[in-house]
Amino acid sequence: MNDAQSMTPEIPGDVGLVEYHDFLCEQPFTFDCGKTLPGFVLRYETYGHLNREKNNAVLICHALSGDHHCAGIHSLKDRKPGWWDNLIGPGKSIDTNRYFVICSNVLGGCQGSSGPSSINSQTGEPYFLDFPEVSIADMVRAQYLLLTQQFELSELHAAVGGSMGGMQVLQWGIAYPGFAKRIIGLATTGRQYAQTIAFNDVGRCAIMQDPNWNEGRYEAGKGPDVGLAVARMMAHITYLSDKGMENKFGRQRKASDQGNPFAAEFEVENYLRYQGKSFISRFDANSYLYITKALDHFDLYGESGQMEDSLCAMESRVLIVGFTSDWLYPPEQNRDIVHALLRCGKDATYAQLNMDLGHDSFLLHAPELYQLIENFIND
Repeated sequence: MNDAQSMTPEIPGDVGLVEYHDFLCEQPFTFDCGKTLPGFVLRYETYGHLNREKNNAVLICHALSGDHHCAGIHSLKDRKPGWWDNLIGPGKSIDTNRYFVICSNVLGGCQGSSGPSSINSQTGEPYFLDFPEVSIADMVRAQYLLLTQQFELSELHAAVGGSMGGMQVLQWGIAYPGFAKRIIGLATTGRQYAQTIAFNDVGRCAIMQDPNWNEGRYEAGKGPDVGLAVARMMAHITYLSDKGMENKFGRQRKASDQGNPFAAEFEVENYLRYQGKSFISRFDANSYLYITKALDHFDLYGESGQMEDSLCAMESRVLIVGFTSDWLYPPEQNRDIVHALLRCGKDATYAQLNMDLGHDSFLLHAPELYQLIENFIND
């Protein structure tokens, strides 16, 4: 038993009250696009305890609309816990009695990490669109500096992520071979295909055509809320599935607004409008533009069109999980990653879960998924 295990009894539960921290990197950081910042900030949270050997760390990588707060609560007034609280905690699949769990808001984000809404020290104003174009590889390099400088880690027990988080953990395996001993990618892909790029572009157009976008130079609280809400509503549809939406909403109706024939009438309309409204209260429109572009540019196939050229650098054990109802990154895109790894002679496993909840299946209640992750991470 390591010292992290001995400190806390094996009692299933929640991590409870947590707080975030900020890592300040004061060395110049050059992005893939060629631009450089004099330094950056990554906001992060940790759960559990780092053991004496510093070999029990698990990195969680979040999806497009996620952030560093993936477990626990910040106060007793919180309406809900972190976005992966059902997976992370004492006695849960990612057991904080055993593992030291780290999750940071990505570079380019808007939840405390450096991004377009951060203040440019040279101008005293937000960067806006002067912030460098960010890539998935940039996000991972910033995380590497967090882990190696803040925590002095030389390895990860595992790196785990879904969707964009899955892209990040794959990039971890390529950029830093063997640093993460295990990699778990859920509902992810080796590259964005045309339909997904198209959805992202429509979302960006909704933001940029909102008159309050003002070429990206908007005041805090006075941004393109309508455009961002529409972008979120449309994207959220891609995270669900036809069957899941039908089971949840069908043609259920809410009380109609007699004065407006185009008000939300069906429950599914009401749900999507709620999603749009809640999103604008926590996300920056320019960050949405930057991060969706990073997704579009991610491409493990490269110029050769062969994923093996990227993935043959991998030295980690890999588990990729696809979901049958995911039409954003469907099962075949997840399987393709494992097939490419196997052609390189790597230790890779594919699992497929039959769920009706669409792309977001990895975020929702999924006991089969929890067991898969627990078995792989503890093996």
